[in-house]
Amino acid sequence: MKRPSPATVALGAMAPVVRVLLPAGGVMVAGIGLVPARYAPWGRAVVLALAAVLVVREVRRRRTGGAPAGRPALREGGTRNELSGTTYGHVLMADVIKQVTFNDVRMPATFQGTLDEAADRLAESVRKQWRDEEEQRKVQDPVPLPVRWQPASDALMDHWSNICAARPGALPVPGPLPLAGQLHEIVDVYRRIPSGRLVVLGRAGSGKSILTIRFVLDLLKARTASAEPVPVIFGLASWDPAVPLRRWMTGQLERDYPGLAVRGPGPGASTLAAELVERDRILPVLDGFDEIADGLHRRALEKLNGHAAMPLLLTSRRDEYATAVQHTKALTAAAVVELTDLSPADLEHYLPRTARKATATSTVWEPVLRSLREHPQDPAGAALAAVLTTPLMVALARILYSDTPDRTPSELLESGLGTREALEDHLLDHFVPTLYQDQSPARRARVLRWLGYLAQHLDRLGTRDLARQVDGPGIRETQYPERPGTRDLAWWQLGHSLSLSSRRCVIGLVAGLAFGLVDGLVMWGVAWFAFGFGPVMGLMNGLVNGFSFASMSALAFGIVYGYRYGEAACEPSRVRVRLLGGAKEMRKEFAPRMAIGLAGGFGLGALTWLMAALEFALVVAVRDSPGSAVTAFLATRFDQGLNAALLYGLSAGLAYALMAGLEAPIDIETVASPPDLLRTNRTTALFQLLMLTVVLGGMGGVLYWSGWFSIASWVAFGLAGGLGGGLAYALSMTAWGQWVALSRIWLPLTGRLPWNVSAFLADAHRRGVLRQAGAVYQFRHVRLQHHLTRAFRTTPQGGADRVRAERAG
Repeated sequence: MKRPSPATVALGAMAPVVRVLLPAGGVMVAGIGLVPARYAPWGRAVVLALAAVLVVREVRRRRTGGAPAGRPALREGGTRNELSGTTYGHVLMADVIKQVTFNDVRMPATFQGTLDEAADRLAESVRKQWRDEEEQRKVQDPVPLPVRWQPASDALMDHWSNICAARPGALPVPGPLPLAGQLHEIVDVYRRIPSGRLVVLGRAGSGKSILTIRFVLDLLKARTASAEPVPVIFGLASWDPAVPLRRWMTGQLERDYPGLAVRGPGPGASTLAAELVERDRILPVLDGFDEIADGLHRRALEKLNGHAAMPLLLTSRRDEYATAVQHTKALTAAAVVELTDLSPADLEHYLPRTARKATATSTVWEPVLRSLREHPQDPAGAALAAVLTTPLMVALARILYSDTPDRTPSELLESGLGTREALEDHLLDHFVPTLYQDQSPARRARVLRWLGYLAQHLDRLGTRDLARQVDGPGIRETQYPERPGTRDLAWWQLGHSLSLSSRRCVIGLVAGLAFGLVDGLVMWGVAWFAFGFGPVMGLMNGLVNGFSFASMSALAFGIVYGYRYGEAACEPSRVRVRLLGGAKEMRKEFAPRMAIGLAGGFGLGALTWLMAALEFALVVAVRDSPGSAVTAFLATRFDQGLNAALLYGLSAGLAYALMAGLEAPIDIETVASPPDLLRTNRTTALFQLLMLTVVLGGMGGVLYWSGWFSIASWVAFGLAGGLGGGLAYALSMTAWGQWVALSRIWLPLTGRLPWNVSAFLADAHRRGVLRQAGAVYQFRHVRLQHHLTRAFRTTPQGGADRVRAERAG
């Protein structure tokens, strides 16, 4: 499809805006120039009424879900874009913000191909993502660990007739299938199951995650037709069984692959993610059934049984799955296998190949392996042999001793590590310091504290969810000490490690300082140069202005933030800004964006007028007498407040509407990595801030040319209102702004996280502490997450943080 020219984009962007502004402009001209001056306020009142009608109409339409002819109605389950990055003041519109959320679910697709092409591009994205992750974890370096499995007990499986999809009454009755195998045979074993449903059980660290990654990569390698389902790994720790499985899968796809959040061609079309899920073009690899909150396993298994025809692969620890089966029944039509332990022979064939040579025929592992082979009854050797039966512990031992030149594995046989628990703690304790051995001891200690804080943050997020789902408010994470609450480490949720009162105060403080600082500097210059107050009196005027605006906006933005984002963090936007040729179909958003922008800008303008009036009354009270302050406030012209509100409303609406012509969905091939998503949201928010300032400056210039504005009013209108108010909004009501205020300022300031959090997380991923799962990070293994949480809680600072968190909860 030919890309539209910039002129076409500009004309297409202006058409709906002109259609909305034309009657308002006509009334404005009539109210200013064509009628006597005493009737001019009535003209502006008519314009205001027209704006109110547009806003009310849009709010009612969105509440009822209606849509104009030719435009699809809103649907549930779409990707939410909460006016992300828009820079106008909603500080007086808390109820409107609560109800009017702007959804990208109506965003038509820029990808004009078929669903087959969408599936092929998704397959390529999934392949690249998990290939890179497997290389990062050195699964194939030099050879994979020999992960094996055997059929599980019949008590954990459904009837073989259901597993084999036999017709009722068919003879002979189907019997057990040959399900035993090892890692490179996982796809072959899966294809032996006619129902296409497989459950993989194993204890912690037994290799379930390695198996899922290899299953996805091998299945994609064998995929020959576009119609074949695309295997996608979904972490079940974030699934609430109260949410329908297909809807949850759709949301996860839209989060991790934002290009799938756009709508297909035609009216009423659903998102590409929803179409792929509904048409069974996705093969769900559901990882971590055991990580669902305790008390919800039975409900989750019942929900999965409601999708008996859906092929899938499910992983879980044995005990949690067996308990759920006892309370309901086995997963319908699913074969079940159980991972087996590594043998001493497996260690003999694997560990020496990972280590440097000590001699021509031996490595540093030779003394340890010889001791295990020749003295199997030795207590220290027996404990070590028991530990090294899981791929997780073998991988940790390899990192500590094969990949580190100044350590020897013989210390694993020391008497002080004579128990299995002591050995496992030893490996986990030294894992992170070994990966950061190039750092100073003080830096390593800080890294451990930061990682521990992040692990506890995930526990608290999951505990709050569990409190809402199971036992109600008041639950404490100590009731579930062995189960991390969630695994998804999302940058936009880091601030929610703080209590709501702390977040409200920090957000209000940062937004107020931003608004007050800009306003104070602008009014200092205006009073100094435009009004001739001089530098000292101009500075006093700027300080008064800045303090008044900072205090009022801090209170307002703090209240609105707590009301809007008290429970759930602001979701990041999934669009990019393109100066030339944004998504053509997104121009349908002009009218609703114009209406919502008008409402928000009106609130900012009203606040600006109110603050100016209060400030004038304060100056009069100081200069004359306190009693004259009320008279001065009442003498402030109300029509000036209407003018300010209307001007800010029109400017904000115009700026936000024009942004629709410059936005385009993230490409369908792009996996939304955490750094990329953060940079995209930062660019969008700052560009919208710039757009608002430019529009306000341009409109102020027009009003100056018409004689309505002075130079001072023009500057104050454009900079103080646009830049100050817009910056305060961006820092408090967008995902990127809340990240800056909470995760880049407050948490580092209090020592909980480093100053450059994003670089720290990326470095932890590069070193192998974290893994990347789409738009979020996860700890390499849930066992490591739990270990870091426990270690953090036992430190003085970590214990103090926990006490404060429990009191706030």
